[in-house]
Amino acid sequence: MSALSVKNLWKEYGDQIVLENVSIEIESRAFVALVGPSGCGKSTFLRLLLGQERQTKGEILLDGTPLPKEPGPDRGVVFQRYSVFPHLTVLGNVMLGKELKASRFAARLFGAAKRAVEDEARAMIAAVGLSGSEDKYPAQLSGGMQQRLALAQALIMRPKVLLLDEPFGALDPGIRAEIHTLMKKLWHEAPMTVVMVTHDMREAFTLATRVVAFERPRDRPEEKLRYGATITRDIAIWPPRKAGEASLFRPDRDGPVSSKGQ
Repeated sequence: MSALSVKNLWKEYGDQIVLENVSIEIESRAFVALVGPSGCGKSTFLRLLLGQERQTKGEILLDGTPLPKEPGPDRGVVFQRYSVFPHLTVLGNVMLGKELKASRFAARLFGAAKRAVEDEARAMIAAVGLSGSEDKYPAQLSGGMQQRLALAQALIMRPKVLLLDEPFGALDPGIRAEIHTLMKKLWHEAPMTVVMVTHDMREAFTLATRVVAFERPRDRPEEKLRYGATITRDIAIWPPRKAGEASLFRPDRDGPVSSKGQ
């Protein structure tokens, strides 16, 4: 299971309210796209789900249990800037998370344990389309290949929730379409919930099962300076998309949607 429940969440920095009374239920294996104007708190919300920051008020539950105070292997993350280690090969990058989990201080495995992790890493590298690049370093890879590597790095930990912070925004349109196809495949195959921040509405409606809009609801100038954003729309894609089922949509077209107000 990988259901998220956010209840009456507020995030404040001093006198500035960034997020105001946010509540949302995200079912297990959903793919939710967060959209809205720059600076409205989408990435802050993602950091709260990751555990990088703590909410001022409210609660976040994963499968009914409060999130741990620190990021953990139950939540993976991929950022727009490639979060890979330049001094490690593709294989070394993908193996690192498993090595750190098994041997926190040495980050090294030996014998049968190392062979098992290496086999798993090679399978994940193949799954994201990087077979043959295992011995290359990130600087030798294109932007699209580096983003595939970042996905492999996150997914090998088998997270319950995958968090994506504008992960494909720096890619050119052709490469982005390839990564979209890969992302759909990975979501269908892996038992995880995905929450993605994006400024690209087409991307949101192409990939997601729900599109959730963050906006600042207050119009008065003095209120805009003080108060933050909340969820103003929650749009379900129709017909419904479900992980593990063949997509009902052509990859180059948006499907119809239905809006359920929140």
